[in-house]
Amino acid sequence: MTAPDQRPIDVIVVGAGAAGLFAAIHAGRAGARVVALDGAKTLGAKILVAGGGRCNVTHHAVDELAYAGSSPHAIKNVLRRFGVDDTVHFFEAYGVTLKREETGKLFPTTDDARTILNALLHAARDAGVEIRHPQRVTAVERDANGEFVVRGDWGELRAARVILATGGKALPKSGSDGAGYEFARALGHSVTSQVFPALVPLILPGTHPLRALSGLTLNATLTLRSGSDKVLKEFTNSLLCTHFGLSGPCALDMSRYWRAAMQDDAEAGLFANFVPNEREETLDAKILASRAANPLAFLREVVPERLARALCEVAAIDPATSLRQLTRAQRKSLTSAACALPLHVEGDRGFTYAEVTMGGVPLSEVKLDTMESRLCPRLQFVGEILDVDGRIGGFNFQWAWATGFIAGKALRDAEYTQLPRGGSSAV
Repeated sequence: MTAPDQRPIDVIVVGAGAAGLFAAIHAGRAGARVVALDGAKTLGAKILVAGGGRCNVTHHAVDELAYAGSSPHAIKNVLRRFGVDDTVHFFEAYGVTLKREETGKLFPTTDDARTILNALLHAARDAGVEIRHPQRVTAVERDANGEFVVRGDWGELRAARVILATGGKALPKSGSDGAGYEFARALGHSVTSQVFPALVPLILPGTHPLRALSGLTLNATLTLRSGSDKVLKEFTNSLLCTHFGLSGPCALDMSRYWRAAMQDDAEAGLFANFVPNEREETLDAKILASRAANPLAFLREVVPERLARALCEVAAIDPATSLRQLTRAQRKSLTSAACALPLHVEGDRGFTYAEVTMGGVPLSEVKLDTMESRLCPRLQFVGEILDVDGRIGGFNFQWAWATGFIAGKALRDAEYTQLPRGGSSAV
């Protein structure tokens, strides 16, 4: 058996998810003694459920435009330090080959998220990282000497440096329950006023016709408009109708923008276009030129039949009416239903079903070249605890890899190798 490491702890990483493990790995490679703590019942739970259990590691084309929250310029400065190629090479070194799918998403060729988690744990062992699990942290403080004290029901640890990788509040059963925000506040940081679920399914009113189409998937465009009818955001992607409302990549990507808009403009609204290549006027022209017998037959040429019937119902048109007998007003109702259907979103399914969190510690409070706090020396932030959230498709994992790499690698720099000593092991 290997004798317990008696060296003082240099770095405590709070949270052993994607960002935390990556930070721990690169800190360990810098020669630091690193202890990573995680309170979730299943280590790497969020990694294991990502991408339907396949883990969408990254996207083939990542830039700052795929993210929201802090300023695009700040996000770009972080992402350029560790890019997609770096991610691919890291996992290749541990025997993991990634494949690119038509959507641009990169998955392990095994189609098994455990392949990714195992590679990270292997890398952590190689770097000498000690992972203590399950060991939930309940407080992070600094003593009079500037040393960090990390506490939990299991006792306490002391270290010269702490990396907060607690995540946000999304998928709380994975361990991301918002505790990291309280740790940050206790150490002098702020958290954005808006902390909401992101990449989360949307809830429609109980009587909305799309709720009766549960299981239907199609390519659609969602457009978010202000109360003054200005287009605020638009996505075209796969949309899934469910018994409660909308899911699928299109709805998930839109969710954080819908929530943000509603905070500032109660009159803002979301609209669906089920014929993304058409507008109301162009679809009307096609109705006039069509030889279809009736509205249902016409709509079946561009959307699934279940949806075609629902759109006729929304437009208050008998689906068997002769297409040529439709009045101008009826055509307007039909094209409006197909190309600009009001969704009247009532809410979202909350953090339990969200993939990430909107909001967090502002990047303005962090030194982007090291991920170190500007307010609390030797405190670093990585991953979802920061005010950055990406679109669906591997972008949030790339943010985790980039921030984790920067924080861990910072310890290789001369000014970070001079860590105060005097840490102790657990009480």
